[in-house]
Amino acid sequence: MQEPEGTQITAIDAAGSPDVIEGKVCETLADEVTNPEGLNLFRLVTTVITLIIGAGIFTLVGDMAAAGANTGAVLVSWVISLVGVFCLMLCFFGLSRVKPELKGGIYSYASAGFGDYMGFNSAWGYWISALLTPVSYTVLLFSTLSTFAPFIPFMSVFGDGNNLPSLIGATIVVWFYVFLVLRGIKEVTGVNAVITISKIVPIITAIIAIVAAQKFDMGIFLQNFWGEPGGPGFFEQVSSTLIVTIWVFIGIEGAVAISGRARKSSDVGRATIISFVCVFIIYLLVSILSMGVMPRAELAALPNPSLAGVLEYAVGSWGGILVSCGLVLSLAGAMLGYMVLSSETPHEAATEGVFPKVFAKVNKKGAPIVTLLITAGVMQLFLILMLFSSATYQFFYHVSVGMILIPYVLSSAYFMMLAFKREGFAGHLSSPVWKWKLAGVVGLVYSLFLVYSTGFAGIIITAILYAPGAFVYVKGKRERGEPYFKKRSDKIILGVIVTLFVVAVIAVATGAVDIFG
Repeated sequence: MQEPEGTQITAIDAAGSPDVIEGKVCETLADEVTNPEGLNLFRLVTTVITLIIGAGIFTLVGDMAAAGANTGAVLVSWVISLVGVFCLMLCFFGLSRVKPELKGGIYSYASAGFGDYMGFNSAWGYWISALLTPVSYTVLLFSTLSTFAPFIPFMSVFGDGNNLPSLIGATIVVWFYVFLVLRGIKEVTGVNAVITISKIVPIITAIIAIVAAQKFDMGIFLQNFWGEPGGPGFFEQVSSTLIVTIWVFIGIEGAVAISGRARKSSDVGRATIISFVCVFIIYLLVSILSMGVMPRAELAALPNPSLAGVLEYAVGSWGGILVSCGLVLSLAGAMLGYMVLSSETPHEAATEGVFPKVFAKVNKKGAPIVTLLITAGVMQLFLILMLFSSATYQFFYHVSVGMILIPYVLSSAYFMMLAFKREGFAGHLSSPVWKWKLAGVVGLVYSLFLVYSTGFAGIIITAILYAPGAFVYVKGKRERGEPYFKKRSDKIILGVIVTLFVVAVIAVATGAVDIFG
């Protein structure tokens, strides 16, 4: 068969270096349109930004202040997050270029690096994290709607967003989104593109309004910088604040998770980088400006969305209303994006042969119908749990962060392994290789430190949610007549999960840990 013309020229130019020939040929193919009906770069970028900018930016300042963090600790956390998240982003970017054939994103990376069972756990954790995110959003959505009660009196029935009316409203929202996604992934991302552009406007307006109204007070900023005496230690402040910063960046891997839907494999990495730069600038501006508007104690006392309180303090009631409207719109788009994301991961894992076969079924539009229905059903269970436990928005997002950290650890570890072996790097990633090695090491260390930052209670909750996955893994393997837990490492990991689960159950039963506290 005759090779494409561009590939022939590349091979001749690289004569005498088989590795470079292979790398350049693969790079040429990665830049070609492999899925004509897939998502272009713009839609990938808007999808990822929609996934990242959800509720976090609107509650960012209040949550950091509530953690007792002074401005100095916040800035240190942002520096750590800038380096850590950037390196994580480089890991995902590098993996998308070095391993473009791995279409399952986070699942396939862990599976390729550490075997089927670790790959399954990565997919399982990512799935639970993705479906918990919109659950947390529903709490914030309906508590925000209740703030419109002075204008629309019946909105007051939603209270703090975790009562019966909120449960009914959240149920309607979740199943409406199921209906939308069943109509097809491409149509949903088209809606997301419009929502992304629309919801950015209130955030940019808030930034401009604080500057234009000259409400940034350097005296308040410096007062917040040093903090109050008797507060938590600096390391504790930084550690607790890092959980908030990673929460607002969850979704940075979104383009990789839906990489199988991209028109060109090369667009996956580009979308990830563009999204990271845009979002980080916005987060940093909102965080720094808000710390110069109100003292930390007052920021901590603000009800969510705290950004609405900041802008109302700065420019009047219209500012709070604008931000609240922006949050509702943002949540609507982010929930839709996460419905797509939470349905893609189990579907891809089932296609690869790890999840049970039923998760691989699609409808005429190509939407993973069974996965969507199961995902919505699990969301419904958590919504009911929210009602009986009075769980808050912060509780659900802390659990979501805890679940996604294991996939982050495994993905960064796999990239680090590839970097040190230089496997597949020729022609795919620029030299020198040491910078990619550094990105892998920093990404892994950062992910592990975040696991530590979740604390004992966070690890307990994570263990409880990971344990049931073993039964799903066994079912999927049995369906295909394949062995399971065949490697010694699989048995060790299973033993660790079971042990942590037993410890978790004892800790909760004896009251040693209040998982809702």
